[in-house]
Amino acid sequence: QVQLVETGGGLVQPGASLRLSCAPSEGTLRTYIMGWFRQAPGKEREFVASISRLGGSTSYADSVRGRFTISRDKLRDVPHLQMDTLRPDDTAEYLCAASARTGSTFTRALNYDFWGQGTQVTVSS
Repeated sequence: QVQLVETGGGLVQPGASLRLSCAPSEGTLRTYIMGWFRQAPGKEREFVASISRLGGSTSYADSVRGRFTISRDKLRDVPHLQMDTLRPDDTAEYLCAASARTGSTFTRALNYDFWGQGTQVTVSS
């Protein structure tokens, strides 16, 4: 069982940046495919970004491609989500997810085995 803890959310103005991190309660996330999802009130959970175990492959939702960057910290193997040029429609709870399944990156929530509790990102002027 892997417990994930997201940090880095907050309230920012449009155009600003935030960097989210996802850390395990213990151990390492090195053997997991990692993903970020988000869920706004009244909306379904949607895929944001995913990164492979070694960090060589990434996937992004069209809505964030070019603005968000997913990466893995090489020292601690903690995945990050750098979010630039934030927009009001990026407002949501952002959740980190880990997958132990065979593959490169996953865009579907059902392929992930463990989830964090989420961190709120609010973009508003």
